Amino acid sequence: MTRNFGLPTAVTAAAILGIGLIAPGASLRGDEVKSGLKPGEAPPAFMVQDATGPAAGSGKLCYRCRYGGNPVVAVFTHKLDGSVTALVKQVDAQVEKNKDKRLKAFVVLLTDDPDKAEVKLKEIAEKNNIKNVPLTIFDGPLGPLDYKLSPKAETTVLMWVKSDVKVNHAFGGKLDEKSIESIVQDTGKILD
Repeated sequence: MTRNFGLPTAVTAAAILGIGLIAPGASLRGDEVKSGLKPGEAPPAFMVQDATGPAAGSGKLCYRCRYGGNPVVAVFTHKLDGSVTALVKQVDAQVEKNKDKRLKAFVVLLTDDPDKAEVKLKEIAEKNNIKNVPLTIFDGPLGPLDYKLSPKAETTVLMWVKSDVKVNHAFGGKLDEKSIESIVQDTGKILD
């Protein structure tokens, strides 16, 4: 009698034996999860409340629209803890360094309490001298639905140029130094 072992059996065996089934060239860090638009997709328009940028206090606006075809780094997060703030500070420095290449960035805090969040974002921007990256608020923890943000992702970083996503990083837990370094290095993928 011949026995046919299917893919589920092969996957189980690979897990037990410690054999990787990830395609060559693919990487998956410990806390990295799938969230957000994939490379090649176009980022749709969505509205945010600007807490610290040039439109602060003027109601809602669309930074995706405002930045047009420029290279953009968008950080979607459920909390601005120390590691996310460290990332934002480094992205802020990249925006300053690459003004001639028109690099833009913005942070979107996903929350159910926008009023409370606005005060906190202003404090974070002032304390950390964040000048080039507007800190904004999206009313709702799921974020803009068209962006396909996973509820398992604490932070999702998307980078696009000419409305074409080039980079996607998403993390279920705290960002570590290597993750931040990788994200900052990937800004080169959207600069001409």
